[in-house]
Formats: sequence, structure tokens, C-alpha cells
Amino acid sequence: MTRARFLRAVAPALLLALVLVPMPSTASAPGRIDHLVAIMQENHTFDNYFGTFPGADGIPADACQPRSTDSAAGDCVKPYHITNPRTIDPDHGKAAALRAFDLGRMDGFVAAQYELNIDGSAVMGYWDGRDLPLYWNLATDYVLADRFFSSAWGASLTNHLYWVAAQAAGAHGGIPVAGFDVPTIFDRLEAAGVSWKMYVQNYDPNATFRSNASHNPQIQWAPLLSFPRFVDTPSLRAHIVDLDEYFVDLENGSLPSVSYIVPSGSSEHPPGNVTVGQNFGASLVTALMRVKEWETSLIVLTHDDWGGYYDHVPPPVVDADGYGFRVPAIFISPYARAGTVDHTVYDYTSILRFIEDNWNIDPLTVRDATANSIALALDMNQAPLAPRFPERTYPAPVAPQPMTRLVLLLAYAAVTILLLACLVWLIAPSFWVSLRRRRSSG
Repeated sequence: MTRARFLRAVAPALLLALVLVPMPSTASAPGRIDHLVAIMQENHTFDNYFGTFPGADGIPADACQPRSTDSAAGDCVKPYHITNPRTIDPDHGKAAALRAFDLGRMDGFVAAQYELNIDGSAVMGYWDGRDLPLYWNLATDYVLADRFFSSAWGASLTNHLYWVAAQAAGAHGGIPVAGFDVPTIFDRLEAAGVSWKMYVQNYDPNATFRSNASHNPQIQWAPLLSFPRFVDTPSLRAHIVDLDEYFVDLENGSLPSVSYIVPSGSSEHPPGNVTVGQNFGASLVTALMRVKEWETSLIVLTHDDWGGYYDHVPPPVVDADGYGFRVPAIFISPYARAGTVDHTVYDYTSILRFIEDNWNIDPLTVRDATANSIALALDMNQAPLAPRFPERTYPAPVAPQPMTRLVLLLAYAAVTILLLACLVWLIAPSFWVSLRRRRSSG
């Protein structure tokens, strides 16, 4: 075959390959978050769930909590792996938390329980990726925050109020007879015309602060039901709905801008089954991953207080309410800084700070105005991530990865070099013949 025939045969294919191999994009428009979904599970510390997670500030090798302040040297309880998905329900009130904190010495977790005639050894147990593979895989694929603190020392009610109002609202003595009357993030959203809903698992519309059922977890965990205006104003009450509506809204493409999700039987609250709880939490995430709203969403999956369990990091003292101890928190989004452990200090008001910044609304208190926004866990300039559905084994099987920018550049360069080589091979003989003729004629 002559060089001319070879070029005619090969050049079209090479040129087509050069066109079809995509040049990697060097710039893209910044992304945006149109949907914030805040999921609040119950009663676990960071060390209790992620204390052995790779790269996180987890359980120290020499951790051992004394059984009492009078314990002899060595009479202490070491952390241990829990092989049962359930434990007892340790005391997790403010008094026990302060006893565990012990002025920053962090040595009273076991003793605080024994002083209340509760088995203190239970609080030193932890689960890991064998027990919580869905959560551990989400933490691996997206962002795990190892400095996310509960907002207050106290238990559920106080922390849930910080979740919606950036303050305790006088809740230290329980729910007032007249209910609460402080501004919430939902008042701000309503005034700004930003859509929102509070989805409540197994929602009972009759269980409010007026129902003489203050012991009902729904009233503690869905705090809007203790605000007269949200209970009595039909237009506001309509935003508090059963969790089933979350899945309907996803299917219909009507997910609001801000969604708060309150669990019930699947809350992970001890002695509840943590496996059932993680299945529930992960199902809320994967349901959103399956719809187009995923492309502009940020999910925060966290827990409402320490639950009585051990954690080794002393919380910063910001005011009389807290912070309380660290809780698990995973940030899931196409714009998450994937595969990272975020060491930024956050609390529940960091969620409020994000909402306020993202939708340009005023802060509620000093707490949310000065909190670090969870936006720090995002990179809005990165190419959006495709959803990674969590596997039921940890670590997850390695999935085939899409072509990286470097691979695309190398492929493009290889095709270009091959085409140029063919052109050189075609013209080189005639070039040298022409050059010799010029020299001989000269």
C-alpha cells in the first residue's frame, strides 16, 4: 500500500477519534443547593458510632474510664466492640453529662451511670463498620464530621429547640404550659417565601403540647408541636406532615427547599436496634439519590444528643447550655468534599447558619450568627458527584470508576501523536528528496 492510500484510509478514522475523545473541561459554573434535608436520629456519640473510623479523631488507645471517683488504680472500663445491636438506655440528662465532663477531664462517663444505679460499662461500648455498614459507607463516600457537637448538655428537647430556634427557649424545666414563643427558622423561611416541611414518622396530629402527653417523644422531637402558632394556625400546621409525604414529594418533584425529618420507632434511641435505625436513615438518603433533586441537594444526617455514651473530646464551652458532647454527623451532597473527615467545629446551629446564608435570611440568635456553616464541607466548584448508594458490607466493593481528567488528556494526546506520526511518515520521503534536489541544484 502506498503512503497516499494509507493516509486516505487511516486519516478519517484518526480525525474522527480526535473529535470523539472529549477534551476534559477546565471550568464549570458553580453549583447550587436548592434543597436542604436535615435528618435527626437519636442518642449516640461520635465515639460510639465512629470511634474507630479511619482518619477520624477516634477512641484513644489508652482510654479507660474509672468506675467511680474512689476507684483504685486500674479499676476502670476500657472501650469494647458491641456485638448486639441493642444496649440499655443510659441516663443522658444534663446532670449526667456534666458529671461525665468533669470540668474537662472527661473521666466521669462510667461513674455517672453507676451513681444512678445503671450499668456504667454499657456506655464504653462502640459499633463499627461491621455493624453500621450503611453509615460507614456514606461517611467514606461523602463527608464525616468529627467535630460536630450537640448544641446543649441536656437531652432531646433542648437540643431539638436549638435545631429549629438556635436557643433553649426556656426549656430547661420542660415544655411550658403555654408552649414556646420564640422565633424559629421556619418563621424566617415563611416570611421569605421559602418552602419548607417537617416530616414526622408515624405522625399523630393529636399529640401536641396541649394533649397532656408531654412524655410522648413526638412532642420532644418535633418541637414545633409545642409552639401555639404552629399548632393553631392552619397554614403553618399544614407544613407538619407524616413522613410518607416525603416519598410522595420526591416522586412528584415537589420536595420543599428545607426539609426536617423526625423519626419515631426507627430513631436508634436505646434500647432500639441500631441496625434498624441505620436502615431507616440510609433509606431516606437513597430515596433522594434516586430523583433529579439530588443534583442540588445537601443532606445532613446527625443525632440529637450523646445518649449517655462515652466520647473522648471535650466540647468547647460557648455558654451555659453547651456545647454538649460530639454526635455523629454525615454531610451528603453532589458537592460534598468526597472521602474526607471534616475537623471543623459544628453544632445544630451550623445547619441554621447554612439555611440563613443560602436563602439570604436573618439569623435567630448569636449562636447561629456565629456558628460555622456546614457549607464549609462543600466544594461548589467541583464537578457534581453521581450518587453512591451505600452498600450493606463495609468496606464496599470497589466500583468501576469513570474516566478521570488525566486519562482523557492522555487519550487525546495519544490520538493526536498517532495522527501526526502518520502525517510525518507520509511526507518525510518526499521532503528529503526535495531537500537533496535543492542542494544539488544550488
